[in-house]
Amino acid sequence: MYTFILVGCSNDQLKNPVDFTEKQSFMTEDLSINKMFILDDIILVGLGDSLTQGVGDERNLVGYIGRFQEEMSNFTGVRNVELLNLAHRGKRSDQLLEQIESGKVNEELQKADFLVMTIGGNDIMRIIKQDLFSLSIDAFQKELIEFTHRYQKIINEIRKLNTDTPIVLIGLYNPFTVVTDQESEFDEIVVNWNKSINNIATEDTKACYVPVDDLFNSNINMVYHTDFFHPNSKGYDQMTNRILESLKTCGLNQLTNGEIDF
Repeated sequence: MYTFILVGCSNDQLKNPVDFTEKQSFMTEDLSINKMFILDDIILVGLGDSLTQGVGDERNLVGYIGRFQEEMSNFTGVRNVELLNLAHRGKRSDQLLEQIESGKVNEELQKADFLVMTIGGNDIMRIIKQDLFSLSIDAFQKELIEFTHRYQKIINEIRKLNTDTPIVLIGLYNPFTVVTDQESEFDEIVVNWNKSINNIATEDTKACYVPVDDLFNSNINMVYHTDFFHPNSKGYDQMTNRILESLKTCGLNQLTNGEIDF
């Protein structure tokens, strides 16, 4: 809709009328609207396990996703951010896939303007609990094949419901570095699982992989909760900063089709 405003002109202005031919390019440029300045309400959806749920955050800021919600509210092009957190403590990739395939979260996924996800830590822990006294790297490698298949299917199912939303895929870390800082086969396991997640993110033009393993490779910086498994508030602060760094690398503006930027 265009609004026309009539203004008075002085005699001098009438004697020297504006050359509209010369001003044509200016007017065209002025009337064009840069959608970066159109503020929008954003729906941020969280999927996955206890890390996205925010377990261990003693400040009760909903872990990294609550902090990220706050950061997003300051992004260019964003007016307000509504958080729909569907993550739950203990969830594995097979359970997340089941949750999505059930259709119970279709509405949330379809409405999502931005999606963040952590999954895989409990898949690894299940192997550890099952074979605690006879662990071998082969068991993790075998499970990695199934995990990769499920992870890819999770992304595929999300894309059936929402083809364009940016998805932030957060990697895994090795919590056993709290016990020892010596390299072990478990470090190799985490590296391999993270490579799989990163590869899936790379194949999706709207996905961004976020590595966090180096943030939790010891507890020197006191980033762990008292359970020595989940991050504490400081740990979640660092995760949030890493997400922002990764989005700069991935290109937030490109991921959001030019609608949002830092």
